[in-house]
Amino acid sequence: MKKNNNQLFDINLILNKLKIRESFKVADLGCGKFEYFVKPLAERVGDNGLVYAVDILQDTVEDVKKSAWEHNLKQVKAIWSDLEIFKGTKINSSSLDIVLIVNVLNQSNNRKEILQEAIRMLKTNGLLLIVDWQLTASPLGPEPNRRVNPEAVKETAPKLGLKLIEEFNPGPYHFALIFNKL
Repeated sequence: MKKNNNQLFDINLILNKLKIRESFKVADLGCGKFEYFVKPLAERVGDNGLVYAVDILQDTVEDVKKSAWEHNLKQVKAIWSDLEIFKGTKINSSSLDIVLIVNVLNQSNNRKEILQEAIRMLKTNGLLLIVDWQLTASPLGPEPNRRVNPEAVKETAPKLGLKLIEEFNPGPYHFALIFNKL
């Protein structure tokens, strides 16, 4: 696993677990300024796939658009959205193979709404990946009271039409959960 200031988890491990194939349609919800997953996702889905890089910060969306253009990643579509608003993301319902929510839930008081929006966009049998900070103390990350309890997510998931299919540690400070949309 690479470890530097910009990489706190093993991106390849995470993406390999998702088994992303050519022509998949995926979304990175809350892609962030550094767009850690956008370029690797674009490579995996290929020219016939589609990667939505979604963020609430307009500057971030513009940076992603510029980066995609500079790297000739025509399969990347950067869009602005408030993920806490149901149907607020301009992505069709039941259109995505995979949705990633990485280090986003800890930033919101409306976590269930974010999950509902992600699930809305997923196809039946599509995969939802959640990566967030472990509850244990660490030298990095949000305050302990902002961290997401993975047990609470696992408990809520069936009520939202999700089935847990895998749980793993993608790095020293994070947990990862992969759900299947029923």
